[in-house]
Amino acid sequence: MRRDLSQPIATGIVTALVGFTSSFAVVLAGLGAVGATDAQAASGLAVLCVLQGLGMLWLTWRFKTPLTLAWSTPGAALLATQGYVTGGWPAAIGAFLITGALIVATGLWGWLGRTIAAIPAPIAQAMLAGVLVTLCLEPFKALAVSPWLVAPLILVWLVMQRVSQRWATPAAFGLALVFMIVAALQGDGIPVAAPHLTFTAPAFTWAGIVGLALPLFVVTMASQNVPGVAVLGAAGYTVPWRETMVVTGVTTMAGAPSGGHALNLAAITAALPASPESHPDPARRWIATATAGSAYLVMAAGAASLTALVAVAPAGLVESVAGLALLGTLASALAGALRHASDRIPAVATMLLAASGVSVLGVGSAFWALVVGLAARWLLRPRGAVATP
Repeated sequence: MRRDLSQPIATGIVTALVGFTSSFAVVLAGLGAVGATDAQAASGLAVLCVLQGLGMLWLTWRFKTPLTLAWSTPGAALLATQGYVTGGWPAAIGAFLITGALIVATGLWGWLGRTIAAIPAPIAQAMLAGVLVTLCLEPFKALAVSPWLVAPLILVWLVMQRVSQRWATPAAFGLALVFMIVAALQGDGIPVAAPHLTFTAPAFTWAGIVGLALPLFVVTMASQNVPGVAVLGAAGYTVPWRETMVVTGVTTMAGAPSGGHALNLAAITAALPASPESHPDPARRWIATATAGSAYLVMAAGAASLTALVAVAPAGLVESVAGLALLGTLASALAGALRHASDRIPAVATMLLAASGVSVLGVGSAFWALVVGLAARWLLRPRGAVATP
């Protein structure tokens, strides 16, 4: 029995470690960009870990299915690209609450899910690519400024892409962590901070709702929840859509006042617990996801110290890790955006506008990229052509 459990438990721990180390830097960058202080960003990271863990434990117990959850990494990249929103951090909190409510509504009312599914994939992927490109440029910008720090990170990442893609970003983060510890020891020492949640009253503004909440909702649904369903479906599992959306939406709303931006079905990391590598028996693979959930509860305790360490890191180091972590997602988004020749001009326009960071009427570029992309696609589609999904 012990050997029967060791395999999914080990897989669950690996799932949590890979999921956390490969994208936490993106979360901190995104929260900081929309106005969070270091303490508020640490609170956001901790509450995401806690609620993500609790959500996985509930869903796996309820359905005995490896329903792995994750924070919205593309959503965090969106925050980093859009930056400050009118109303500051309270307006961002309000946007997170609206995002959670929309996710709940998607589970309760099928028409909303169908509306999101009706957004052409090339346009949705192009918007995501535009959001990601700014962050993905950071390692190469930092390489010119701090080559002795950034070049080893890129080299380690490339080597691990060859050896084991799953561990490429965690390995780069591990090296960055060594650099951060050395820098901290040369200053005031390694910072240690006790776990602490902050609470901010939300503010609901036009710019926050239209410019942040709606794009965050679309990106989370299109690049996380929908692919997450597909990943589990390929492994032979049926996702209980209604309850999963309600759980992720409610936990998003619960975590919003403490800085949690969005929770959703995992896409990339979901494949590991759902695979035979987790357990030969599909009915036992839920144990891996339950273990990952428990591991996230443990890692929440270190969120404040990790955030404090990141705050004293050499310039460009953490941003480089975040950019490397998103390169694979950017490549997939570009492939999806440019798949059909008839969609390429609208897709490229969408991507460039999303990447521009311009704000019109106080609303960020991601929303306008979606609007312009849809309009351009409608205008340029040949008469009588069948729309591509």
